Amino acid sequence: MSRDVILNSIRRGLRRGPLPADQQAMLDSRLAAHPTHIIPARSRLPRAGQVALFIRNLEKEFATAERVPDLDAVPAALADYLAAQNLPPRFAMAPHSELASLPWHRFPMLSFEARRGQGTDQASLQHGFAGIAETGTLMLPSAPERPTTLNLLPDAAIVVLRASAVVGAYEEAWAKLRAASHDALTGGFMPRNVMLVTGPSRSADIEQTLELGAHGPRNLHVILVDDDPEALG
Repeated sequence: MSRDVILNSIRRGLRRGPLPADQQAMLDSRLAAHPTHIIPARSRLPRAGQVALFIRNLEKEFATAERVPDLDAVPAALADYLAAQNLPPRFAMAPHSELASLPWHRFPMLSFEARRGQGTDQASLQHGFAGIAETGTLMLPSAPERPTTLNLLPDAAIVVLRASAVVGAYEEAWAKLRAASHDALTGGFMPRNVMLVTGPSRSADIEQTLELGAHGPRNLHVILVDDDPEALG
């Protein structure tokens, strides 16, 4: 059933016809403009302050982070993290071109498969789309090169994120996603799923006792690539 058929059925149920031209023009204008709401002052910082705030809020939510100078340093950081967590040197990796191009050949002890996550995976490596400084949140939109299952099924979720992808507020992250989700055919679209991840999975539903890994990864680790000179404070 097409979108127009569904909307026309709703209009008939509400006994409404098509919108008048002036109201339709007003709605089209609002959708095109994407007006932003009030942005908290705490996120309006220089680049170095925004990245520091992102890391501080990330760690406040029981996640961990390590800064590396460039993408080539990611495999070594990943190997060190897996060893420190007493995890085997095996992981499922997002089939993202940036991750595939890393110098994995220098670390033959690491074993990975580029695919979706599975319930038996102990660790995953995901490609981060954006980091939101005001809450230490990762924005992870679904895509063939970013399988959502990698965010949910493994016990330890590791995310590679560029410092240049850290923004101050949620509104900036959504604007970044809209700009990336644009093509000549549709004019713009949203991914099927957008996960906003703030720390590892946790719940305190049972007797108010905090339990990590209740509905997803028990550990969340961000490898932050310092590709933004202005973010180095």
